[in-house]
Amino acid sequence: MSSTQPHFVVLAEFHLKEGQVPAFLALAHNDASESLANEEGCLTFDVLTPEGSDNVVVLHEVYRDRDAFEHHMQMPHYAPFKEGSAPLLDGEPNVRFFYTAIRPE
Repeated sequence: MSSTQPHFVVLAEFHLKEGQVPAFLALAHNDASESLANEEGCLTFDVLTPEGSDNVVVLHEVYRDRDAFEHHMQMPHYAPFKEGSAPLLDGEPNVRFFYTAIRPE
């Protein structure tokens, strides 16, 4: 990643209903692989499971900029993730947005 231009970072934490993690992971991994393969502005897309949390999945996504993230949400592979994951969730996801901090000179 470039150290001279901030990237747009998304951290999305999903709490899942009991027994729904495998189905959610399938959807999340498909979204991740399609994003990395088909979106020039998607630089990183990690699907993470926190240590000690059986029903939590975190998505760590890095985009070139905010526009690249907005583009991601319009891609054909995003809708199946969004629609398919909704019934698996135990509450609303916690989604936070960041910019990478540029090291001062």
